[in-house]
Amino acid sequence: MTDGLRKICFVTGSRADFGLLIWPMRAIQQTPGLTLQLVATGMHLSPEFGYTVNNIEDEGFKVDEAVETLLSSDSGVGVAKSVGLGVIGFADAFARLKPDLVVVLGDRYETLAAAQAAMFMRLPMAHLFGGDVTEGAIDESIRHAISKMAHLHFATNADSARRLVQLGEDPSRVFTVGSPGIDSIKRLRLLDRDSVGREIGIPLGERNALITFHPVTVEAHQSAGALDELLAALSTLDAGFRLFFTLANADAEGRALNERIRTFVSARPNAVAVASLGQLRYISLMNEVDVVVGNSSSGIYEAPSLNAPSVDIGNRQKGRERAASVFHAAPERTAIAAAIARALRRGRQPTISPYGDGEASRRIAETIAAVPDFNALLRKGFHDIAASGVGP
Repeated sequence: MTDGLRKICFVTGSRADFGLLIWPMRAIQQTPGLTLQLVATGMHLSPEFGYTVNNIEDEGFKVDEAVETLLSSDSGVGVAKSVGLGVIGFADAFARLKPDLVVVLGDRYETLAAAQAAMFMRLPMAHLFGGDVTEGAIDESIRHAISKMAHLHFATNADSARRLVQLGEDPSRVFTVGSPGIDSIKRLRLLDRDSVGREIGIPLGERNALITFHPVTVEAHQSAGALDELLAALSTLDAGFRLFFTLANADAEGRALNERIRTFVSARPNAVAVASLGQLRYISLMNEVDVVVGNSSSGIYEAPSLNAPSVDIGNRQKGRERAASVFHAAPERTAIAAAIARALRRGRQPTISPYGDGEASRRIAETIAAVPDFNALLRKGFHDIAASGVGP
């Protein structure tokens, strides 16, 4: 320990998870007896994806270690090699930092690398967003695997907490805290409409859409076709619609999607593509647009708390809890266009989110601080639940 403080080491690998971790990390910094460590990895260190490690520093955080994982490939082979590279890098980083608790979020492959290194090094670990279901992404398997490696669980909703117990996790170590993404919405001083346009480089129009489309990793070689269907549907919108794209992440097929998006945008003066908007600009833009479209979890988690209607395409987010403002569409142009039309008819109106009240970060920090001995968490058994009568 440093000066009697217990070291809580957060791992972030992308713009998406960093935006969700900002307020939990600040809550740790403000909690007596705890000190924050931060490891940046994955897309944060890639110029192709915006070199978003700068966003981390802009938010006032110190990066204690940088772990390279990305290879210049978006194939399954390349991703698998990146995980191996990450395990090696995290082993070295954790050996230097000697954290008392490692905190990881979600389900990306660089997160799996960090979790594996922590597990083999006998480091206690907390996991955020465990128990969620996303049937259309390989993330589903990664998320559940990380949950089995972890020792503390911070679930976003009651159904996810129930699934963690169903996976054999001790109920006394599973905490339903809500989504820290809602904390950001509650605490950020959002940019106004004109400022958002200036920051992005194109003013908002009379009507606007925010679009993010990532690879559907369990449906090999189908993501590009699904994106083509989305782009065809967007082409049917009134020409006065402004289209704001954020580019796909570094999953397999991500580069192919980004090439298509850039080609689409280059032929349309009413469209713009940005590698990474950063949390403030992204949430501020979401607060202003008429509809959020794509297959990003932000359309499920954050959009409802901003009263923004969203269209979720395909199976990537299948299984997540949804607010009434979230409209699903098959990855087919007619279905997507119809869902966008339904979302626009609903418009912005007060919406109840299933993901909490914006106090997740406080709950996470308080729970971590209340653990008397992190090493005791390493003694982990399988929690059996009563038989349901199903099966032989």
